[in-house]
Amino acid sequence: MLKAVHSRIWSLLLCAGLIIGLLTACDDSGSPTTPATPPLAKELVLYNWVDYMPQSVLDAFEKEYGIKVNYVVYESQEGAVEDIRAGKLYDVVVMAPEQIPRLIREGKLAAIDFRNVPNFKYVSANFRDLTFDPGNRYSIPFHWGTTGLLVRADLVKRPLTRWSDLWDSDFAGKIALWPIPRSLIPIALKTLGYSVNTANPAELEAALQHLLKLKPNAFIVGNENATVIPVLAEGQAAISYGWAFDALTAQKQGLTTIQYVVPEEGTILWGDHFVIPANSPRRREAELFLDFVLRPEIAGRIVNESYYAMPHDAAHPFILPEILNNPLIYPPNEQLQKAELTLPLSAEGDALYDAIWQRFLADGK
Repeated sequence: MLKAVHSRIWSLLLCAGLIIGLLTACDDSGSPTTPATPPLAKELVLYNWVDYMPQSVLDAFEKEYGIKVNYVVYESQEGAVEDIRAGKLYDVVVMAPEQIPRLIREGKLAAIDFRNVPNFKYVSANFRDLTFDPGNRYSIPFHWGTTGLLVRADLVKRPLTRWSDLWDSDFAGKIALWPIPRSLIPIALKTLGYSVNTANPAELEAALQHLLKLKPNAFIVGNENATVIPVLAEGQAAISYGWAFDALTAQKQGLTTIQYVVPEEGTILWGDHFVIPANSPRRREAELFLDFVLRPEIAGRIVNESYYAMPHDAAHPFILPEILNNPLIYPPNEQLQKAELTLPLSAEGDALYDAIWQRFLADGK
């Protein structure tokens, strides 16, 4: 009898031990423990234009999260695209919309997990869900602005008001051009009354012939220049196409003879977006960075220090009034009503533009 009791006690203790062992494999709520979240990486690689993200913002991100942002500069969008295609490792890249669809088609961009980017809610509605990236699966709007004429007012004899003024032979040898296909070809299209996003072969051929008339009177600005302003300031050029931020650079340098003109035919809007390459080894950190720069107070700081507009209405209370009310940065509605945004093309359209550009470089051959 005693032996049977001892046997039952040991059985109960054994069962209890098994139960305790199972319980210790559970957390206090009775659910199995989940693996610990891995620590954040100590570095993040941002691939971007020069002077396009204030260092103070990168420093603030590092201070808060312990992640150093390695800022790598590219010289052209085309070069950045080729680097992504070649598999070079970047975590966040600033990319023009016209480049994004082809990278999506090629599987080179990662879908963004917006559960990790809740501050996306602050992006202005007009800049979301654009045709080239429905639902913003792969991109987040960053900067935007206008394209126009930059003029040395003291070197021209009359007011310049239209895109066609670039073709005025009076300025032969004094016309500076950036070698950017999706900027220069649309200017020719706009001058001829066509859409800047046309893929009509006849209209593109007309634009090419128009550019070939301009080419002998102009010179190309090298990619080593961050802005055309020094070329204008030194008198090498009297007129160029450029962007509002070029005019702001001239203002900050006290170069009052350099003026910015929004042509009567309408400005051409540009925009840049954040993307995450598909091969990024630090997607979680990349999304953390994107959420950080979309905080209203951080977005306001970016605008205040860079002088580039952001599509971020919640940032307006943090933007200095002299910047928010500057028409070069935030243009008035009457200018925007005549504006046209450069949009991505189909694969066939890209091929047409590439062919037109190569013929332009080869003098029409």
